[in-house]
Amino acid sequence: MISIIDYKAGNLTSVERALKKLSIPCRITQDPDLILQSDRVIFPGVGAAGEAMKVLQTSGLGEALKAYFRSGRPLLGICLGTQVILDFSQENETPCLGILPGEAVRFPDPHLDESGKVLKIPHMGWNQVEWNRRHPLIKTLAPQSTFYFVHSYFPVPRGENLILGRTHYGFSFASALAYKNLAALQFHPEKSGPPGLALLQAFSEWEGEDAD
Repeated sequence: MISIIDYKAGNLTSVERALKKLSIPCRITQDPDLILQSDRVIFPGVGAAGEAMKVLQTSGLGEALKAYFRSGRPLLGICLGTQVILDFSQENETPCLGILPGEAVRFPDPHLDESGKVLKIPHMGWNQVEWNRRHPLIKTLAPQSTFYFVHSYFPVPRGENLILGRTHYGFSFASALAYKNLAALQFHPEKSGPPGLALLQAFSEWEGEDAD
């Protein structure tokens, strides 16, 4: 059973719909005990880091997430769930969960491409991910697959070894992280069509081993 963590950060039902389309058993829960009993956990989210961390701290979900990661079972972060696994977010100047070292940083304002053209923030729409290394979650993906992004902040982990993939939007930023039994995606696989569904299918089969 895959548990989708409900910490009032939105985007839960779209993840649930994607998993059900794949006939993968799942549940949305805010119960720390149920989370700790799960085979796999997805930590999604759309919203502000400050409000999200308040809910995680007061509900016991933050401690449950950290304990779940230490258990070695597969854990997947999506969007805001990728940012608040780090030490700190510039959004609301928020101390975060500290599962991985690093911080979430806002795109500069103005954000320019190489020719000096102003790019829109949030970064919204389809974009490619350049994968740095192999990983069980991406084994079936075509090299030129595109994924759907909606974000103004992006993860800056402390250590290149934590970066699984990068995306170019004015400059190259980390759009996928992986460490041990944890993978985290700045894009939304549940909104990314066949490539996103393939990634979620691979997550449902992943036993938590790290990248090759």
